[in-house]
Amino acid sequence: MKTKLLGTYIATVLALATLNQAMAQPEGWVRPYPGFQVIGNLYGVGTYDLSVFLITSDEGHILINTGLADSTGMIRENMASLGFRLEDVRILLTQQSHWDHTAALAEIKEIAGAEMWATEDDARVLEDGGFSDPHFGGQVSFPPLSVDRIISEGDVIELGDIRLTVYEHPGHTEGSSSYEMTVTENGRDYRVLIANMGTINAGKQLVVDPTYPGVADDFASTYSRQKAMEIDVWVAAHGGQYGLHDKYEPGQPYSPDTFVDPEGFVAAVERLEEIYLRQVAREREQ
Repeated sequence: MKTKLLGTYIATVLALATLNQAMAQPEGWVRPYPGFQVIGNLYGVGTYDLSVFLITSDEGHILINTGLADSTGMIRENMASLGFRLEDVRILLTQQSHWDHTAALAEIKEIAGAEMWATEDDARVLEDGGFSDPHFGGQVSFPPLSVDRIISEGDVIELGDIRLTVYEHPGHTEGSSSYEMTVTENGRDYRVLIANMGTINAGKQLVVDPTYPGVADDFASTYSRQKAMEIDVWVAAHGGQYGLHDKYEPGQPYSPDTFVDPEGFVAAVERLEEIYLRQVAREREQ
């Protein structure tokens, strides 16, 4: 058994090394960025562009996403700068099962003794280290980890005073998900969405030889449903997707209104939908 586990570990390390050499990493994915308060008990603890979100409670914390494989130390430092411990994370979530958002999940799961919760379609990919991903699969691209609980549309994740509602927003991956909660500050309720945006990776096919069956319908449903949501504050899996660096500069005084941007959310979804419609038209013209 030990020999088999060692062999699996070595194979994973070699595959990751090969993948990292083959894939250019955007500078913003690895550039350190200080931890910051988004609103209430929601914090950003990721890199300049790869979002990692921390939701805190007196009974432990929820961590959403990681960055690349070596991001654990950075996440720990950002949490510590905000007064929190990595070891107090109780639940791990991800918005999508791509390697740039999942590669440190296995390590953090072991360190914190946390549970990994995921949608059914992303759980499969997490447990085989990305091998079964219909677009980037065929090789292990991050350390596999076991999923402790399957979550689905409408589920409410509860931890301490955290109440986090799950939305399945597939397309980017089969199991892409967003999470919504309400934050009350200064007598006002803010509807907050940690949104997985419907971006289309280069090379993904929608209607002609689709990357996975139903992918075009998944994207269309996600755009329609997201546009109908009533949101005050929104963040996303990449800082550039939600205008992080236009809305916030490190060190600026905290305000619950910093990331209030309901019109920006709808506009961002509509831009992605237009890209989607253009690609569908191009594929059908071929």
